Amino acid sequence: MNMKEKYNKEVVPALQKKFAYKNIMEVPKIDKVVINTGFGKLITPKTGDDYRKTLDGIVGDLSNIAGQHATLTKAKHSIAGFKVRQGSPIGAKVTLRGSKMYDFLDRLANIVLPRSRDFRGIGLSTVDSYGNLSLGIKEHIFFPEISPENVKDMFGLQVTVATTASNKEEGLELFRLLGFPFKIEEK
Repeated sequence: MNMKEKYNKEVVPALQKKFAYKNIMEVPKIDKVVINTGFGKLITPKTGDDYRKTLDGIVGDLSNIAGQHATLTKAKHSIAGFKVRQGSPIGAKVTLRGSKMYDFLDRLANIVLPRSRDFRGIGLSTVDSYGNLSLGIKEHIFFPEISPENVKDMFGLQVTVATTASNKEEGLELFRLLGFPFKIEEK
């Protein structure tokens, strides 16, 4: 059973029962997933052809991970201390919705996170007061779409899962029921 089916068949009734929602439209759901990476140190020392190859490699890997083309984010201001000029590419991002979003979350929760080094569960502090989850992944090679032998530059990812939950408790319960591996709190 994929994550979308699990949400409709198991999670919605469980959340309705726990939080006593009168209307099915009140039940929190996942709105979108934003996958983001910054180039920073990978791009700064490179020029010319190396610069373009590195940029294309990072955008290509991010597109393979998401299953959708990544867009470049550009600097809004020039900052001399960081060797950044206005309009130069500083990162890439992908926003996922619908079936691609659920497919990505299914892979993230069941394959990528357990596969990463020294993983002991997602901390409860990663869910903010509005019920949104923000994760940092140190190396993108944990995703099955990426072949580690062909990777020249390793980069980290920031994954933000936006929900319609109104508070942290509802968001945590939504993610737990969907199968996200959270740390067990010891009291």
